[in-house]
Amino acid sequence: MKCHNCGGSFEQITTDLPFKTGPHSIIIIKELPVLQCGNCSEFLLEDAVMEKVDAIIAGTGKTVEVEILRYAA
Repeated sequence: MKCHNCGGSFEQITTDLPFKTGPHSIIIIKELPVLQCGNCSEFLLEDAVMEKVDAIIAGTGKTVEVEILRYAA
């Protein structure tokens, strides 16, 4: 797959990403598998990963300010 920004190649990596879930809530998901461009660092989440992220976010409390969770495949 080619990067839509620069045409570079994507490689599979794991990283930690924050998701803003409310006006005062952030969830950080650790060890999230992403596709990252080796040239410009643009990243993509595959559909199956995003579905799991949606499920993780849906299972968290809405009143927490910051929560750190580990992605488990």
